[in-house]
Amino acid sequence: MQDHYQVVKKYLLQLKYDITHENDREGIIMISKEAEGIKNMILGVVPPILIMEQHICTIKNKNEVVYRSLLQKNRDIIHGAFVLDETGDKVIFRDTLQIANLDLNELEGSLNSIGLLLGEYSEQIINFSKY
Repeated sequence: MQDHYQVVKKYLLQLKYDITHENDREGIIMISKEAEGIKNMILGVVPPILIMEQHICTIKNKNEVVYRSLLQKNRDIIHGAFVLDETGDKVIFRDTLQIANLDLNELEGSLNSIGLLLGEYSEQIINFSKY
C-alpha cells in the first residue's frame, strides 16, 4: 500500500513549499510559500482524498453583496472554491483531490490556482476584510 502522506510531502518539497508543521499520525501538513500568497495552508491526507484549506480573510460586514461576489468568483476559480466557516465569518479557499492517483502536476495545479486567485482578486478580498 502506498504511503499517501509521504507522497504528498515529497511533492510539496519538490515544489519548494516550506513545511511549517506536520503530524503524520493525523495526516496533517501545514505549508507556506508567501511569494505565492500561501501562508499556513492546511493539507489533510484523509484517504481517499487530500483536503487543502487556506484561510483567506475574515468578513467584517456580512451582507448579500459580499456573499454574492464570492459565489460569482467561484465560477472563475480553476481548482477549488471559496467556502465559509460555520459562523460565516471566515472565507477559506478549499480544494479536494483524489489521492489514489495524485501526481505532482495535479497538486501543483491546485496550489497554483490559489496564487492566481489571490493575484487577481486581492483588492476585493482586502475590502471584504476591512468593512
